Amino acid sequence: MNERGVQQLTDIYKGLDPEPVFKFFQEISSIPRGSGNEKAISDYMVEFARARNLHCIQDEALNIIIKKPGNFGYENAPTVIIQGHMDMVCDKNKETRHDFEKDPIKLRVEGDMLYANNTTLGADNGIAVAYGLALLDSKDIPHPPLEVLLTTEEETGLIGASALDMNNLTGKYLINIDSEEEGYLLAGCAGGVRTKHCIPISWEDVKDELEYYIISIKGLKGGHSGADIHLDRGNSNKLMGRALNQLQRSINYSVADINGGFKMNAIPREADAVVAIEPQDNAKFLEIIDDLRETLKNELRVTDSGFSLNTEKYQNDVKKVFSEDTKKKVIMSLLLIPNGVMSMSHEIQGLVVSSSNLGVVTTDEKEVCFESAVRSSVKSLKYYILSQTEAVAELLGAEFETSSDYPEWEFEPNSKLRTIFEEVYESMYGKNPVITAVHGGLECGLFKAKRPDLDMVSMGPNLYDVHTPNEHLSISSTRRVWEYLLEVLKSIK
Repeated sequence: MNERGVQQLTDIYKGLDPEPVFKFFQEISSIPRGSGNEKAISDYMVEFARARNLHCIQDEALNIIIKKPGNFGYENAPTVIIQGHMDMVCDKNKETRHDFEKDPIKLRVEGDMLYANNTTLGADNGIAVAYGLALLDSKDIPHPPLEVLLTTEEETGLIGASALDMNNLTGKYLINIDSEEEGYLLAGCAGGVRTKHCIPISWEDVKDELEYYIISIKGLKGGHSGADIHLDRGNSNKLMGRALNQLQRSINYSVADINGGFKMNAIPREADAVVAIEPQDNAKFLEIIDDLRETLKNELRVTDSGFSLNTEKYQNDVKKVFSEDTKKKVIMSLLLIPNGVMSMSHEIQGLVVSSSNLGVVTTDEKEVCFESAVRSSVKSLKYYILSQTEAVAELLGAEFETSSDYPEWEFEPNSKLRTIFEEVYESMYGKNPVITAVHGGLECGLFKAKRPDLDMVSMGPNLYDVHTPNEHLSISSTRRVWEYLLEVLKSIK
């Protein structure tokens, strides 16, 4: 442990360029910072600022604002807000042993890519934090006055940004570094809302001589429910619904448990269901699963070649199963809850306008719950999808609730900040950046709602497979985006 209580890892950052950025990325990777568990990382930021005599504000939501004056003739330049979020999505492969509440993220380099060891990397959005800290720590980088804003619980519904008092910020320009594709400048994003409906469980005692199996879906690629929803990857929860529905068409069986997915805003990669069958239906049960496996493999051969659907005898003691009515309502929920792309843009080619992701299914003693992330850059379509999901819940007698309703960020035709970004990019690379919008939710929508005068751009280095254990960050892209950011800051006077 160092003087700040940070567990040290092998100095993997040495030799990586820019070294100050990767140094801070490694340091924050040693601090557990899953959504809702940001006290330690927030306190680290307070100590970071204190050690450098920088003004720091830590609010009740644990958001951090660190202010640094302009230098090298930039003292009177417009203040620039550098913004990202502290929290990360915590996901791992099922067999991986890692406690996200205690264990540091273990980093590894493969060629030009930075990975974690079988867990999410946290470059979404740790790279923004690292950029911000490197700027604050620097002594020789020309820049205007800076306000580094680092928010909490972004991944679980922009909670920190919702609680933020914008009166603590004076910046005219805001640079959000929560995008994942170099050369693209984002000038708009989707709004979102989260839905949850729960089916009360009516339990029945198990009959004698039943056989118990666990049905497992694995090997899907998953991905970000905003950035990757258009790739039509398999959703393990929806696929499990198909499996259970196919079975009930041919044999009598019961369900004892069902769970799938880990995060509402990640396309679920795995799902399990425990079922009870009559011994005489054993061969038919296996035949149905075998046939469905081949059907789904064919459907997913391009998008999810690693897909697997398997069964094995369930060895744990089972005392109760769902009633037939509960089972049917669970299956109907899996089949009917909206999922995937709902509408596409007719203005920006390839842009998803609205979508829904059935990200999490969980079973406890009382109920089976289904949680979805709904997104849309058109407010009315967001609420239309919400109404569809609510209708399914009402039809099945389920309890329905919503949370984390956040606004979209509409495209602004005239942006001085975006013009600066475009001019610097053309000067550096001899071509224009791509100006677009993103289907993912960004905190920019909330900031704009609170401060309509803000001029904003979102950018970032190349990130791949975010929200999955295969998440990786391009080292060379991190360097280029860093150099680009420094040139932009130099151009703001």
